[in-house]
Amino acid sequence: MSRASDRAFEAIRSMILSGELPAGAQVVEEALAEKCGVSRTPVRDALRRLESDLLVVRTDTQRSFVADWSLDDVADAFELRSILEAEAARRAADQMTEGALTRIRDANRQIADAIMKPVPDVGGFLEGNREFHAVILEVAGSRRLASLLGTLIEQPVVWRTAHHYSREALHRSHSEHDELIAAFARRDGGWAKSIMTSHILRAYHAYADAHGLTGELQQAAE
Repeated sequence: MSRASDRAFEAIRSMILSGELPAGAQVVEEALAEKCGVSRTPVRDALRRLESDLLVVRTDTQRSFVADWSLDDVADAFELRSILEAEAARRAADQMTEGALTRIRDANRQIADAIMKPVPDVGGFLEGNREFHAVILEVAGSRRLASLLGTLIEQPVVWRTAHHYSREALHRSHSEHDELIAAFARRDGGWAKSIMTSHILRAYHAYADAHGLTGELQQAAE
């Protein structure tokens, strides 16, 4: 991929994850090319990559739209995350190094700084959260797990969930990270796996509560 394609990919991906390009919005190559400062070819390449990442969908008429997740999609995303990321946490605990543990602690410290501000810095929270989970995946040492989870973690549903968190929910997420750090420090894979499962499922219910979908999401997951 060219640098122009990479630049277009990162720019459009950021627009989708931030909500600047909302779910269901049509993605027009010409407009994006102008906005990204590139030609249409890099934008076209970027849209193919975003389609592979499930962030963009293409219709039979070859028009592209920002993916609009259904209830089933949301339930599937959280269920898959709870299974895959719990396994990643177990593996990471078994292979944890002091250097990686320091990086995880630093990421959680960034989260603490973000949520202690008078108005919680959700962007800072998301950045620290992304780094926290990325290090776990790195230490787990599975490229397939990293690829699968990378797609799920970066979905807009994660961004939307965090933006609906109360301060209490943000603190609870940070506390769960502290528990994970304790499990990693002990090199206890079973403990880490259990905490990560609960951590993802709590995020699932936070999304459901924020959208008044608790009952519907539970049915979709069954």
